[in-house]
Amino acid sequence: MLLKNKKVLVTGAGGFIGSHLVEALIKKGAKVRAMVKYNGRGDWGMLSDLPAELQRIAEVISGDIRDPFFVRKAVEGCDCVFHLAALIGIPYSYVAPSDYVSVNVSGTVNILQVCLDEGISRLVHTSTSETYGTAQYVPIDENHPLQGQSPYSASKIAADKMAESYNKSFGLPVVTVRPFNTFGPRQSARAFIPTVIIQALTKSRVKLGSLEPIRDLTYVKDTVEGLIATGLCDRLVGKVVNLGVGKGYSMETVVRKILKALRKNDIRIQKDSSRVRPEKSEVMRLISNNKLAREACGWEPKYDLEQGLVETIEWMKKNIQRYKSGVYAI
Repeated sequence: MLLKNKKVLVTGAGGFIGSHLVEALIKKGAKVRAMVKYNGRGDWGMLSDLPAELQRIAEVISGDIRDPFFVRKAVEGCDCVFHLAALIGIPYSYVAPSDYVSVNVSGTVNILQVCLDEGISRLVHTSTSETYGTAQYVPIDENHPLQGQSPYSASKIAADKMAESYNKSFGLPVVTVRPFNTFGPRQSARAFIPTVIIQALTKSRVKLGSLEPIRDLTYVKDTVEGLIATGLCDRLVGKVVNLGVGKGYSMETVVRKILKALRKNDIRIQKDSSRVRPEKSEVMRLISNNKLAREACGWEPKYDLEQGLVETIEWMKKNIQRYKSGVYAI
């Protein structure tokens, strides 16, 4: 599917990945309708970081994915939809699991039904590698069992299965894309890499949870290109496709790489029990098999971890005032 002059809706456009996706789609010639969550401040989230000329081009609408009437208006007139709107913080899902069902499951059903009613030519549904839980084998392919090891991952499994059901039951042309851990500029301190960077830049010690888990870390520009390439690939309609580098790093290794890049190797690393997940909820190993994405549409990551960290660190240095270094963001 060619994007030039196509009307494209992006839900979750004010988020970390969503804002980068909006930027990429506009640069590819799409007419983007960017859906952000309504708030009384008129805050567009991370969309406010886009260059002013791109902000003027995007059609920004504010509402709530849980409202089926608003969702219908958002989808009307669009050719395709990239669905990223979700609650994503794992620690917060222990506190407010019902909210995760409401947003991630019911909100996704709203999108699915409206896309079906409106005859949308493609729906790209964004999943997460957390749906796999701790790897039973690596690298993880799309046939790996799904495990709800947190309320967040359980809600995303449910959303993925609803997307699958709409394809099988009604023929909705949906592609479910599963990014592995994405990082880069604009990410909140809720995520591991930003919280390490901000603490290392402002404090004499870095407080963290478990350092043993292994993650496959994908730079945001690669994730965005993957969402577009795999989501619009005709061969992948009705399928699930992984987006990941295919290489795993322990969290301790990632911390050491960040401190080395910052030239702060002497900073003390301290384990904070409040940041540790419940033992059976912690996902210990996630490493992607990206063969399907490579073979179906030619996508493969261009950034390695070190390159991505350099760009992320430089952005965070320039935007350090946005972060509350003394607060653990769940």
